[in-house]
Amino acid sequence: MSVLQGIGWAVIFAIVGGVVGIVMVLVASFILPHIIDRLTPNLDEEKEIARGNTAVAEYFGRVVAAGVIGVSIVVAAAVAAGVIAALHG
Repeated sequence: MSVLQGIGWAVIFAIVGGVVGIVMVLVASFILPHIIDRLTPNLDEEKEIARGNTAVAEYFGRVVAAGVIGVSIVVAAAVAAGVIAALHG
């Protein structure tokens, strides 16, 4: 019976971790552009992108994407640790 209980907890950890991970990635994707705007006060990224400045667009996109990928890696590690702990506990 403890094996089934461990599997049940692993499924619960995976589902809850997945939902929390989705929320964290969405929050990061909304907050990171504002952080970049604060870090570059003399540069209006939106105007530069609208003017066709591809260098700013690529920089902005890569920095935001790197932040979202970083949050995703941390969430994945936390979910995996929870599942492993449930299966071995």
